[in-house]
Amino acid sequence: MITIIAGTNRPNSRATRLAALYAGILSELGAAHQILDLADLPADFTATALYAETGRNAAFNQLARKAGEASKLVFIVPEYNASFPGALKAFIDGLPYPGGIRGKKAALVGLSSGSQGGLLAMAHLTDILMYLGTAVLPSRVRLPGIDQYLTAEGELTHPLYQQLLREQATELLAF
Repeated sequence: MITIIAGTNRPNSRATRLAALYAGILSELGAAHQILDLADLPADFTATALYAETGRNAAFNQLARKAGEASKLVFIVPEYNASFPGALKAFIDGLPYPGGIRGKKAALVGLSSGSQGGLLAMAHLTDILMYLGTAVLPSRVRLPGIDQYLTAEGELTHPLYQQLLREQATELLAF
């Protein structure tokens, strides 16, 4: 099972649309998958699901199970202030340690409205994932200027971006 993580809790995000698009690619490749959308995180999860409250928030636990039951993960990572969203970091911090995502394999897709395509966000996330014992696929996809190429309906209009996602998904299956 591959779990695709839409890496922001922003409602109706570009990450959510790209997660659905990636799910479509995995379907075409015959891979079992599910989407974990951080927009489904409880608004108060940092106070009700982390640290001394670990295991007490049923909604958070359900999302954590989706990450835990996967053999592979795909992180769709928007760039926020030259890094990745704090909600994604807080979600990762709330996963069981040292278990959680240890021993899993992950692919990263970065997106931004600017010219970097989430490069810094993916670099920061890679460091954290490697520390946690999650192997990261070397082929990281950057999608700069995403606002020009991703429609409100979730269609990706840039042929190269479509190709890069398909190639990465194929590599992830063999990883």
